[in-house]
Amino acid sequence: MSVSAPAIPSPSVPAPAPAPVLAEVVRSGFVEGRHRGSLVVLDADGAVELALGDVTAPVFPRSSNKPMQAAGVLRAGLELTGERLALAAASHSGEIFHRDLVQKMLDEHGLTAARLQCPPDLPLDAVERETYLASGAVRDRVVMNCSGKHTAMLAACVLRDWPLDSYLDPAHPLQRLVHEVVEEAAGEPVAAVGTDGCGAPLMAISLTGLARAYRAFVLADPGTPERRVADAMRAHPEYVAGTRRPDTWLMREIPGALSKMGAEAVQAVALPDGRSLAFKIEDGAGRALGPVLARTLTLMGVQSPVVQRIGRAPLTGGEHEVGEIRATF
Repeated sequence: MSVSAPAIPSPSVPAPAPAPVLAEVVRSGFVEGRHRGSLVVLDADGAVELALGDVTAPVFPRSSNKPMQAAGVLRAGLELTGERLALAAASHSGEIFHRDLVQKMLDEHGLTAARLQCPPDLPLDAVERETYLASGAVRDRVVMNCSGKHTAMLAACVLRDWPLDSYLDPAHPLQRLVHEVVEEAAGEPVAAVGTDGCGAPLMAISLTGLARAYRAFVLADPGTPERRVADAMRAHPEYVAGTRRPDTWLMREIPGALSKMGAEAVQAVALPDGRSLAFKIEDGAGRALGPVLARTLTLMGVQSPVVQRIGRAPLTGGEHEVGEIRATF
């Protein structure tokens, strides 16, 4: 009779530590929820000054990648300036002035909205959405918050005689240019390529890499694609976001700041002296963005009424304020 050798236990692999709590939800003095995440702050020299959670693991920056996508369009040779370049890097609110400029840009390059491969959508801004629907309008590609980026990508393809139907393929010449910009600005290889909500290729980098990229844009030499994007966004922040959006408020009221949020609660900001931050709320809760951003800017020594404005996230009970979402670090 054969005797089986005793099984050798597999070495136990410790579970990764949970991300730290960056914000808590307090209602009537009772903590009813918590939002975990990771956050990094770089000093003016680019060194890590503060790290909460794993800031080296790859994440999808979502729309926080848009400045790099806009720089890729410029590298392709497309001449965009002012509001048009800001809109190319935008997650716009779908307000009338956003929609009008997207349509003008399409017309200027001999394109129609049918060429856009972003999905039809409603305005991102809640107030604008109500007005839009009340007028009887329906979902439209021009209204979608990424339509400026898609229009710029198509225009670059027209200029270079690149295929239009496959402009969102990661192997397309334009997307290879964007890939190069992301890696150069982040100072690290792209860890993965996925598909964003608008259909465009989405490059994964670490939060540290994302903060480095924003730092690189504000410190880039004047006239370079990176600096041109940063300057256009800062000069025309309402085209990057909208009239009721924190990115707009921040870039208007803190001179030289570059700010861009992304879906699933990603945020990146660079200050003109090269200090920068990037964070992601693990559960994707956008309601925690403002409090976490405001707290981080405060720790960085930024003093402005807009910081308090961005940080306010009240909770209501009936028609009364009964609590808040607040940062915990």
